[in-house]
Amino acid sequence: MENQLFTNSHILAWLQYFAENAPVDLEKVKILDITRKNKNLIPTVESHDTVLVFTEAGHADIFYRMWNAGLGACDVWYNEGSDPAGPIKHDKLADMIDRGINASAGMLIVNPSARYTYKVGMSNASFSRGSVHYVGSEIRAVILNKMHIALQDTVCAISSESIAVEAALMASEGSVIAVEYNHDDRATMEENVTQFGLNNVVIIDHVDDETMKSLPVPSLTMLVASASTEQEIACMLRLNPHMEFVIYTLDFGAVSTLPALFEKYGIGDMEVIQIAVSKLSSKHTFVSEPAPWLISGKA
Repeated sequence: MENQLFTNSHILAWLQYFAENAPVDLEKVKILDITRKNKNLIPTVESHDTVLVFTEAGHADIFYRMWNAGLGACDVWYNEGSDPAGPIKHDKLADMIDRGINASAGMLIVNPSARYTYKVGMSNASFSRGSVHYVGSEIRAVILNKMHIALQDTVCAISSESIAVEAALMASEGSVIAVEYNHDDRATMEENVTQFGLNNVVIIDHVDDETMKSLPVPSLTMLVASASTEQEIACMLRLNPHMEFVIYTLDFGAVSTLPALFEKYGIGDMEVIQIAVSKLSSKHTFVSEPAPWLISGKA
């Protein structure tokens, strides 16, 4: 078992402390230990009424980052020190933005505006404005549907910035490897990671055995078809011979080559769909968006 800063007995003691000193319904408490790897604090607080957060000392801007994400109205219950004992304090998160964490401890965050469901296919306005031309939200929703992401999945997203963000939110106990070849796109991806408070995303600049060897092994790869598609597929299959793939392209020529490529690498259950989306404009005419193909299969 991994060495844990907060053991079961510690967690139970903090639960008892807050149950006795704060207006908390234990049935609604989500426990989040951010001393462990890859835990996303901000998305968890956004989507849960009550979160019991365990953290170590040293997070100088933890409350500022939550406030900057629009969580200033949350109530924070906490005490001074590392033990669940003594007087309890209660403040609005907006009043704590200059505070840091100076001891390993638990704190209770109550969000009166929590949303309990994740909305697949977020508006493009939600993402950082940068070098990336994001795929339409409706098309992204279909892509995510085809990916079937589970809570603990590890996903590789190649040149798929907004997909990587939403995948990280869906696989909140897993990992996302975001591959961004372009320097400006990597910078935009980093901005999105900060903006959404994602700790389960690793950004790399290319795909090969060396860059992937120290990272979690994906079970699913989402990629945008390009000149390096075959090299990417071959590398992913060396990592996981049972890899699932979802490929996005606007190029019919790429679509026509993928059946042979799938056959070459033993990828079966191929499915090809095309997505067409039209939106009513201010001139009361329908404007068609680019209609991509999605090709999926499993080795």
